Amino acid sequence: MTIIPYSINHREVWDQFVRRSKNGTFLFERGFMDYHSDRFVDCSLLVYDGVDLTEEEKEGGGLGLEGLKAVFPANWVEAQRKVYSHQGLTYGGIVVAEDVTQHEVLALMQAILLYYDRMFMARSVFVKPVPSMYSSQPNGEELYALYRAGARLKQRQVSTVVCTSNPLKMRTLRMRQARKAVENGVYVDRMVEGEWEALEDFWHILTHVLERHHQTTPVHTIDEMKLLMQRFPREIKLWLARREGRVIAGVVVFVTRKVAHIQYIAAGEEGRELGALDLLFRHLINERYKSMPYVDFGVSTEDGGNYLNEGLIFQKEGFGGRAVCYDAYEVRLEKGKLNAMLPTVDAEREKGIAYLPLKVLNDTFQPALAEAVEDVVMSGRYLMGGQVELFEKHFAEYCGTKHCIGVANGLEALTLILRAYRNMLGWQQDDEVIVPANTFIATILAIKEAGLRPVLCEPLQSTFLINPDLIRPLLTPRTRVVLPVHLYGRTCDMPRIREAIADRPDIIIVEDAAQAHGAMFLDKRAGSLGHAAAFSFYPGKNLGALGDGGCVTTNDDALAQAIRMMANYGSSVKYVHEMHGMNSRLDELQAAVLNVKLPRLDADNAYRRKLAKLYMEKIQNPLVVLPTMPKYEEHHVFHIFAIRCAHRDELQQYLRSKGIETLIHYPVPPHKQAALAEQNGETLPLTERMAKELLSLPLSPVLTEEQAMRIVTAVNEFNV
Repeated sequence: MTIIPYSINHREVWDQFVRRSKNGTFLFERGFMDYHSDRFVDCSLLVYDGVDLTEEEKEGGGLGLEGLKAVFPANWVEAQRKVYSHQGLTYGGIVVAEDVTQHEVLALMQAILLYYDRMFMARSVFVKPVPSMYSSQPNGEELYALYRAGARLKQRQVSTVVCTSNPLKMRTLRMRQARKAVENGVYVDRMVEGEWEALEDFWHILTHVLERHHQTTPVHTIDEMKLLMQRFPREIKLWLARREGRVIAGVVVFVTRKVAHIQYIAAGEEGRELGALDLLFRHLINERYKSMPYVDFGVSTEDGGNYLNEGLIFQKEGFGGRAVCYDAYEVRLEKGKLNAMLPTVDAEREKGIAYLPLKVLNDTFQPALAEAVEDVVMSGRYLMGGQVELFEKHFAEYCGTKHCIGVANGLEALTLILRAYRNMLGWQQDDEVIVPANTFIATILAIKEAGLRPVLCEPLQSTFLINPDLIRPLLTPRTRVVLPVHLYGRTCDMPRIREAIADRPDIIIVEDAAQAHGAMFLDKRAGSLGHAAAFSFYPGKNLGALGDGGCVTTNDDALAQAIRMMANYGSSVKYVHEMHGMNSRLDELQAAVLNVKLPRLDADNAYRRKLAKLYMEKIQNPLVVLPTMPKYEEHHVFHIFAIRCAHRDELQQYLRSKGIETLIHYPVPPHKQAALAEQNGETLPLTERMAKELLSLPLSPVLTEEQAMRIVTAVNEFNV
């Protein structure tokens, strides 16, 4: 791309481009922008692509429209080392040609930002995108480009806009006020060309109102407004309310392609008393600009958006308006971030494949994720608030249970279930819990923390899940719990587990569903398949927070109440403690994150299944044993895609040499860990063999099919 700094020699081609662009208005034409050239240092840019330009064309007036993809109106503030795309304008931002694509908008914005970084050594760029109603270009294209550049919302101004084809109901009060104005001899008039006395009368009212009520002055001086009205007589209009020939109220309207934008509104004391503005607004909406798609009443926020003028908003909304935000963003010019906005296809292919790039994954939830976190920060409520209540409600509904209790993490979720049942049912120290031997050690630690004894059961070789046929031989009079772990995201065979304990109705089934968010078994979800279930929301889970988090799901009312109390210092009433408890609470920030992510969980799980199916169909290396697929695909959400290989360590090293990161879940089984020394002597041959052979391949919602095929190719090429 070729970037040309704007100069007066480029004035004609600039204006021609703005008139043909997707989102340009007369506000971007040089006749409007240059009126304040004495106040701002112009650093606007023209961006060409696909054409060779001579130095003479770049510097002189020989530029044409061919290859011109965008212009960027901007001013430079040396003292701040900042570029502003909207100083002196209602809005600013990139103005693009009719044929540009979203991908090109991203590339254009990247080129512009890199230019300011390189040529101006600017610290940041402020951008105020054109609202979508002004444009045939969805401003989401520009917003996405800004997001990729790491933009942060810096200012929010609220306008009130009437959609003339579908206005809201006009308030009766506003109609009465308009009628009152007519009854008192007020009439609507337009300033004719050269009637500067009328402009001066209105400007006197406007200046008085702004100084008295808002401690500010108009953005434009009256001389600037005269100049603009002379240059743009068809676009800038002054509409007046008069009584006996005197100006008592008025509005300045900037008429763009699709929007009549009211730039200034003011009424004197007489005008306010008689409802002159109500008459003016009604006339503009119902008569003068009824053929325009929108009438924009202008912003109703002051002090950079920090103050909301509710009285002005009430009056505007009385005419069937609705809120529209004019947002301004700051992009800090960090070269690494800018270069990453639009990496080339070749660069993408050369990059290594991370096992789970959490930053990339969380970026796919932006900007909603950042907004949700900001909302919590601004709320001042960080524990036991509305976000947690909302998540508990939604996740219980999602799992099909009566209760969801948010807690600090998955380990404590499982510990709380076992401790609560032990207290409620009178279990003794070292009563037994049957648990798969190949689980993550947290499952075992929870059993120990609850004062119970883990009894390890070998898994099925085909599914890596607890073997139901081995449960019955492990039952003793002290068995209190069977704890199936839906390992790697696959639900255990619950009917066979229940069959194994059919003659022991006293035994409780507790699910470890930490890896199985959204997984089904027939018509029920993980979390509702036993008496209770524990979930983890560790960041890498299918439903992951931005830190630790967990929850318990159950249909047991007494258990739910006990866990809520135990997790809150054993208290249901502040400073009244009825049992031994602990501090284990899901915080508002993590709950807000989970509320953003939960609606997409099923779609993300479906994509995981798609990638898993690709692996199953395409990996054809005789040294590799693939996992078996369940009869019903919904029974697996592929939190982990684990393959087996007798030469596992060599395979992992080979994939690393190809830039592919893999993990081992888990290299040392729990019964061989020093933390469980009392069980180090147990022999569990299948569990031990799996710990030596299992290798987890990358699989996530942000792994592309092209990357998956690179992994397939590398696995298939491996040999010893």
